[in-house]
Amino acid sequence: MLVVWLFLLTTAQCLSLISCDTQCPCESQELCQQITVEKDFEVYVFDVGKKAWKSYDWTKVTTVAAFGKYDPELMCYAHSKGARLVLKGDVHLSDIVDPANRTAWIAEKVDLAKKQFMDGINIDIEQQVEESSPEYYALTALVKESTEAFHKEIPGSQVSFDVAWSPKCIDKRCYDYAAIAESCDLLFVMSYDEQSQVWDDCIAMANAPINQTLIAYEHYMMMKIDPKKLVMGVPWYGYDYPCLNLSQEGVCAIPKVPFRGAPCSDAAGRQVPYSSIMQQVNNSMSGRMWDEVQAAPYYNYKDKAGRVHQVWYDDPESISLKADYIGARGLRGIGMWNGNLLDYSNNPVAQQQTKDMWNALKPNQEKER
Repeated sequence: MLVVWLFLLTTAQCLSLISCDTQCPCESQELCQQITVEKDFEVYVFDVGKKAWKSYDWTKVTTVAAFGKYDPELMCYAHSKGARLVLKGDVHLSDIVDPANRTAWIAEKVDLAKKQFMDGINIDIEQQVEESSPEYYALTALVKESTEAFHKEIPGSQVSFDVAWSPKCIDKRCYDYAAIAESCDLLFVMSYDEQSQVWDDCIAMANAPINQTLIAYEHYMMMKIDPKKLVMGVPWYGYDYPCLNLSQEGVCAIPKVPFRGAPCSDAAGRQVPYSSIMQQVNNSMSGRMWDEVQAAPYYNYKDKAGRVHQVWYDDPESISLKADYIGARGLRGIGMWNGNLLDYSNNPVAQQQTKDMWNALKPNQEKER
């Protein structure tokens, strides 16, 4: 009877830890158990590696998408805080038009998640897709089948899918958004890089203008997508644009760099981390300025060669306005690309700036709780 009891105990432990093929890397076996508790408000963090996660505000984090090298220490720590850690899922759509290839890809990801004691997957596919093409149907099937497999093999796991800031075939990504949303647990809406296709004047603009951003959520919800499946992504970075000329009104004309059919794009600029922006803005030629229409900050500076640049970014003020919309419309939560882009040094000024950015993620009604 003792042998039988020990066998049953070991089996139960294996089931609770998802995998017996891999030894739990945490100090406590319990930390390898998968997180299943659903939080009312999701704060979704993309982490791109190294150890910045040690300085995250873990009183807010609910899910971390691991886009860097797998870090077992991060998994253990996230679980200790009741937060999920999920895989990155990316594949060329032409490779999974064949159902057998699709099944094999999903099985590989499920197996990897089990071996690494992870809590689901974030499917990040940002490829061009034509409506009603083989890839269009393959992508929809991939999300549905991935969700079914993860939910079956890792009960309580989370499957999310990253979508463009608008469902209007942005960047020629003409997906079946309604069907994808129906299949998975969350849609992470990438409400940034909104100037990837510029059809009007080729000028520097906000990364995520507020009216353009919020109207897009209304479009998603008009497709009968449950707002409780929508997580708003916000940028913790900005764009530095070299100006061909800067008008007296402060308009920065930028070079024409086409992208996916559009004559102009934000590829004329370069992405800059929020930490770098904070080091530069106060010493710039203009200081921080605010655009009332786009509800975003920006500034101008001259480089070493004397050329004028205009930098557009998001800060606690612009992000708080979007967070309040999330609360008002009952969206599932907020997240950022990416958690590593703040200054986590011991500098007191930087520490306050970083704290303010984390605090901006919660709507006013959440902050008061």
